[in-house]
Amino acid sequence: VTTTVNKEAVEYADIIIVAVTPKELNGLLEEIDPFLVEGRHELISIVSGASVADMKSRLLKKVPVIRAMPNTAVAIRESMTCLCGDAEDREALDRGVKLFEPLGAAIVIREDLMVPATALCACGIAFFLRAVRAASQGGIEIGFHAEDALFMAAQTAKGAASLLLQKGSHPEGEVDKVTTPRGCTIAGLNQMEHSGFSSSLIKGIVVSAEKAEKLYS
Repeated sequence: VTTTVNKEAVEYADIIIVAVTPKELNGLLEEIDPFLVEGRHELISIVSGASVADMKSRLLKKVPVIRAMPNTAVAIRESMTCLCGDAEDREALDRGVKLFEPLGAAIVIREDLMVPATALCACGIAFFLRAVRAASQGGIEIGFHAEDALFMAAQTAKGAASLLLQKGSHPEGEVDKVTTPRGCTIAGLNQMEHSGFSSSLIKGIVVSAEKAEKLYS
């Protein structure tokens, strides 16, 4: 059933995804509250910065409220989605995880880590895309056409991530398999570290987390 009427959406569904801007949240909760049924409905909010306690306090009906934070890779079912909720809503939280798992990976975290997760997983998409872009630019400089360089860099990044996810290995363990004494890989790695590669990525994540904390506090 497709509808643009919130009242009908609530009546047709058991799990309600709340996906509005923060400034629209209070009005939406007030609008749907009369139609919520305790014991039937549960809310999953992807609204940035809105705590579980705050959302529950704005509802007269006692229904589970779960927070979820997917990233833009949800569009291709490769999201890293973080979820949290109150201990009393564990069953609803488990259902939320099952809902998002087909869209990538899903993990339950503490609510106080939702803002840091924004930096690591949501902002992180942009960080890794910028790294792939930089690698492709390096590929162009050493002789590849732009389209080929981007494809090669992106596939290499995908392969590197898959090594960690499928084998459960540590990044440095995989790095050691590629580096040889006086080799070209260690020369490149050391130059990148001398230029602040790891440090800049760490700082970027920390600064993004600090900025998000200010925006959502």
